[in-house]
Amino acid sequence: MLDTNLKQQLNTYLQYIVHPIEISVSGNDSDKSAELQALAREISEMSPKISLTQGNADRKPSMSIAPQGQAPRVHFAGIPMGHEFTSLVLALLQNGGHPSKTDPAVLEQIKNLKGEFHFETYISLSCHNCPDVVQALNLMATLNPNISHVMIDGALFQDEVNERQIMAVPNVYLNGQPFSQGRITLEEILAKVDSGAAERKAAELSEREPYDVLVVGGGPAGAAAAVYAARKGIRTAILAERFGGQVMDTMGIENFISVPYTEGPKLAASLEQHVKQYGVDIITEQRAATVKKGDYVEVDLASGATLKSRSVILATGARWRDLNVPGEVEYRTKGVAYCPHCDGPFFKGKRVAVVGGGNSGIEAAIDLAGIVEHVTVLEFADTLRADEVLQQKARSLPNVDIIMSARTTEVLGDGNKVTGLTYEDRTTGDIKQVELAGIFVQIGLVPNTEFLKGTDVTLTRFGEIEIDAKGTTSMPGVFAAGDATTAPYKQIIISMGSGATAALSAFDYLIRTPAPVSEQAEAVTA
Repeated sequence: MLDTNLKQQLNTYLQYIVHPIEISVSGNDSDKSAELQALAREISEMSPKISLTQGNADRKPSMSIAPQGQAPRVHFAGIPMGHEFTSLVLALLQNGGHPSKTDPAVLEQIKNLKGEFHFETYISLSCHNCPDVVQALNLMATLNPNISHVMIDGALFQDEVNERQIMAVPNVYLNGQPFSQGRITLEEILAKVDSGAAERKAAELSEREPYDVLVVGGGPAGAAAAVYAARKGIRTAILAERFGGQVMDTMGIENFISVPYTEGPKLAASLEQHVKQYGVDIITEQRAATVKKGDYVEVDLASGATLKSRSVILATGARWRDLNVPGEVEYRTKGVAYCPHCDGPFFKGKRVAVVGGGNSGIEAAIDLAGIVEHVTVLEFADTLRADEVLQQKARSLPNVDIIMSARTTEVLGDGNKVTGLTYEDRTTGDIKQVELAGIFVQIGLVPNTEFLKGTDVTLTRFGEIEIDAKGTTSMPGVFAAGDATTAPYKQIIISMGSGATAALSAFDYLIRTPAPVSEQAEAVTA
């Protein structure tokens, strides 16, 4: 199961196990069960602190991990390889007593949770969003005896997938009821199950001293801005719903100069690590509600908290654009999807459509072609916008059809799942119907700037923040960078550069602008 290189890496990690643990395997006569048994045996033979026992879980094949002598609360229904191998390694270490690097306050919050919480997470091994969810819930189960968690590989438990009509991952159930769909962080999970957490966090944030630079947004632009600001020795913070932004939903990145290939989650992790080196306050799971200018620039949050700063850099990025046609909302996660890497495996052997002929759309079609029966690409314009090399690859595939001048008009379904779509042939006006099981939407970006409407920050008719060459906005002390702005070309490397520019501009503003009177008075008193 494990190649030599992987064994060497795993052997290094297993040295961190503090106390004995048990791996229990529940199997049947399937080939996958034999594979899981072989994997468990290999792991147990690598450390004298790991023993292997026979399990009795209802789902087979499955693997459970627990400190020796304790009933297991961390379970893997399926073979945790691919993206989930890291989840397996962390589960071994954490159950073996190796401490988590998670914020101690968060760990304490987990330990103090009251009630019974039995989580189930449906995943696909090709999903790059799933491991974060699995690892968060595994950690909770490890720390609190009232919590259990099972990762379920949807490919191996198709009856459950069909019964629960799961067509997108990660998909989490709590105590048998739907809990969340899509990426969700540990802090977001805690906010949902700990009723008083949001209020406590809002109160704590409102009591913080004003910052010199507050960066709103945790993507490449925000990370670059925070690094450049913090290097000036000024008090800096990042406010974001999640660190990494849209990059977390990007897989292959091949145009990041000096790095021939990387993946979004890996790049986001590197960005976060770099930011943390400078002591930047990272405030996640919070969403900006409005921005106003007084003595300080004040950012009101949806949670009710207010943060103050002498300057603010808006780097809120963008999100995937919706089709905005009948049926899209009704069948979201029931056939309408936005991540081919995560949800593609659920459509194995079926017919799907990709709406959008840019790079992301054609890349999605190429990836899906290796999984599904057939891919139909629908492009609104009369030509594709994707790079020529991608167009050539897509056209060479026998199970990919590309239709130009096609305006998607409706998502069709039977009440439970997608059954097809209709589109208008823009050259003839004819309405045509395509029967399929899945629709992957890849039609561009919308800036995340709704919270700025009605403020003194000027937006274009497209919702982009108007900036000059230095990243300056119409509100004094407020700068902006990245995909949320009028900066041309929405690219990671360009966003990083604009983040650096905005930070340098903010610093220049600070040294040329007197501190608020209240701050000056405090300095004199001190």
